[in-house]
Amino acid sequence: MLSRPNTALSQIHLQIMWSRLIAVVEEQAQTLVRTAFSTPVREAGDLSAGVFERDGKMLAQAVTGTPGHVNSMAAAVKHFLDAFPLATMKPGDHYITNDPWLTCGHLHDLTVVSPTFLRGEPVGLFASTVHVVDIGGLGMGPDGRQVFEEGLSIPLMPLAREGRMNEDLLRILRANVREPLQVEGDVYALAACNDEGSRRLVEMMEEFGLANLDRLGEHIIETSRAATIEAIGTLRPGKYKNSVSMDGYDRPLTLVGEMTIGPDGIHVDYTGTSPASAFGINVVMNYTLAYTAFGVKCLVAPEVPNNAGSLAPITASAPEGCLLNVKRPRAVAARHTVGHMLPDVVFGCLHQVMPGGVPAEGASSLWNPQIYGGADVLDEFGAGEHGDVAPFSTVIFHCGGTGARPGKDGLDVTAFPSGVRTIPVEATESIAPVMFRRREFREGSGGAGRYRGGLGQVIELGGADGMPVALLCNFERINNPARGRDGGGLGAPGRVGLVSGKPIRSKGRQTVTGGDFIRLELPGGGGFGDPATRDADQVASDVADGIISRETAERDYRVALAADGSVDRAATTQLRAMAAE
Repeated sequence: MLSRPNTALSQIHLQIMWSRLIAVVEEQAQTLVRTAFSTPVREAGDLSAGVFERDGKMLAQAVTGTPGHVNSMAAAVKHFLDAFPLATMKPGDHYITNDPWLTCGHLHDLTVVSPTFLRGEPVGLFASTVHVVDIGGLGMGPDGRQVFEEGLSIPLMPLAREGRMNEDLLRILRANVREPLQVEGDVYALAACNDEGSRRLVEMMEEFGLANLDRLGEHIIETSRAATIEAIGTLRPGKYKNSVSMDGYDRPLTLVGEMTIGPDGIHVDYTGTSPASAFGINVVMNYTLAYTAFGVKCLVAPEVPNNAGSLAPITASAPEGCLLNVKRPRAVAARHTVGHMLPDVVFGCLHQVMPGGVPAEGASSLWNPQIYGGADVLDEFGAGEHGDVAPFSTVIFHCGGTGARPGKDGLDVTAFPSGVRTIPVEATESIAPVMFRRREFREGSGGAGRYRGGLGQVIELGGADGMPVALLCNFERINNPARGRDGGGLGAPGRVGLVSGKPIRSKGRQTVTGGDFIRLELPGGGGFGDPATRDADQVASDVADGIISRETAERDYRVALAADGSVDRAATTQLRAMAAE
């Protein structure tokens, strides 16, 4: 088949094999979900999976996964090959690292790369990444001043040789983390999913009579690159600038991006961005590129599958030493706090050039505190009746609303751009002595507009049975709410406090005393378009559903409601006429 001319039929065959390859990596990802031990992987899908050519170029990625993992992993495999050339690998080998500067930006993300062999010859590689619940050190918070404080660093090294696990590495891993069973289980899941991917790939290659992936890989990469460049070519060439303000840890931060649209691609230059932080919210360059590329692809070429070809025309740069391009040993544990804001920077640039506009800003940055309990927390208050509680660590994933879209409301409590799923309350409570007292939509938090911003949520949680807990907090959009577009209003800013009324900071380690609860009010997305042009009946429906109040309907949307909740047409016409003057 590989010697056939480039006929229409051969192109169809290549497309069929391409689709099959995507199915292979999706099965790889689902194997990871099914075999993982920790809730970030099992419940939230905080992972990535992909297949690569022998030279390290990504051919396909699973639909299940997060951009920060997938797009960072796309560049990581070449680092593995530099350390362990393909010619030296054998069946049953697996290699691992969590080096933030080589893979996904912080120590909590473990990446495993494994070769695939067909009739004794290496034909490709599979890679997968997961966010482990704990990696030791200070945890996934911004309190560290250097990466050395943030947990166990695993350099590029073998995880298994010819099927025999590196027991020395696993012993070191178990000795350095608070949840050894979960973390070790996730490591085995990484190896297992790569094995499953290899098995399925070999089946596919034998079915289609392929000796290697060379021609298929060339077709995938070149077709994707050409399609992405064609999509970019529909945009007006030029330079477009945007900036986003952030709360930061100890000082406000600014992300500045200048997008250059040219005939061969899009480049985003982050010159003007704030200098690196003294705390662990810094971002490494590969993570910056990952979310930059994701932001561009979402709007410019969303239908083109993600691979080395579709990613190649999208590039980024940032001055060394700025917040988005830090060098070792800067602290980076909470790099997602900043990195998740990059699509908002990109969207603001593209809004200036895309017909019809782009979505408004959203909550963007995940609110995912790591929760600790046990002896180290109880010691702050005296062990008392909970002195026998074993140390534990867990993390929850929650988000506010997305920005309103041109033609549609924003999505409520949806994680964008990370794409992770919310971890169910029951899943967290079943594995850790944590209790959720409240979780509900946050009324009125979506920015007003012709299309309303997505709602945030209200969460109250604390230790079960009156036990104190500690949280590593990384909460953004408190002082800088999501901005609307084309006359749309701001999303509601986030708020953090204790139910008891005691003050609490939005970042860093916080302790919730026994019997008290932390109250998180997650931010809403910005609105799109003039609120006074929103359909009046839709406004009435929003009020009936508890999304907004009557007061908001009249003040922001210029819609008056009758006693029965229906639209008072005459009063509404008058209100909107006054707003237009």
